Amino acid sequence: MPPVAEAAGVTGYAVCGNGAALYDIDADRVLWQRTLDPVLLRDVTRAIDEALPGCRVATERVDVGGDGRPSRRFLSEPGYQHPWWDPEHSATSRDQVLGHAALKLLIRHDNTTSEEMAEIASAVLDGAVNFTFSSRAGLLEISARGVTKATGLADVADRLGVAAADVVAFGDMSNDVPMLHWAGHGVAMGNAHPDALAAADEVTSSNAEDGLALVLERWF
Repeated sequence: MPPVAEAAGVTGYAVCGNGAALYDIDADRVLWQRTLDPVLLRDVTRAIDEALPGCRVATERVDVGGDGRPSRRFLSEPGYQHPWWDPEHSATSRDQVLGHAALKLLIRHDNTTSEEMAEIASAVLDGAVNFTFSSRAGLLEISARGVTKATGLADVADRLGVAAADVVAFGDMSNDVPMLHWAGHGVAMGNAHPDALAAADEVTSSNAEDGLALVLERWF
């Protein structure tokens, strides 16, 4: 987040990991984390792997150093191919990937869509965790039960004394759906996933057509 915040010239709070962590940009501190413990990570991985053999897994976590400053770690087992390039992507054994509490468990399957993986997860996980996806390319993103972008943003709104009715939120994938429902005005990008389009109060132009800016220019 620090390079993004610096480039955008913003301060305040950043909700990270699909709502699993709250980062204070000014203080360079993670205020809280909602993590999956190693036992749950292994149980979930086993359940998905048995229902869909051939999966590869990764985890995202935040480690806090002796100086109190956070650092992101992205660990994956050999063969895991992330849908987008990540410079912090580090390959190791599955035991190491699942051996520490994590913000998110990411499960990939080369020959299955994300929608199909979500259907399998719904059948085998029985509400033990929250799952969603931000790519259609065979990626399942798993967080602790009850954790979504909406829960993270609700915490920020409470800290700032802002009602949900006064919030505008933008999204384009299934992991944005709870947030779009929660916000007083949910906006989906023109090229969004059908789930996001259905959840939104408004559909703007695509990201390539400055759809977000078109909405923000009403107020700024």
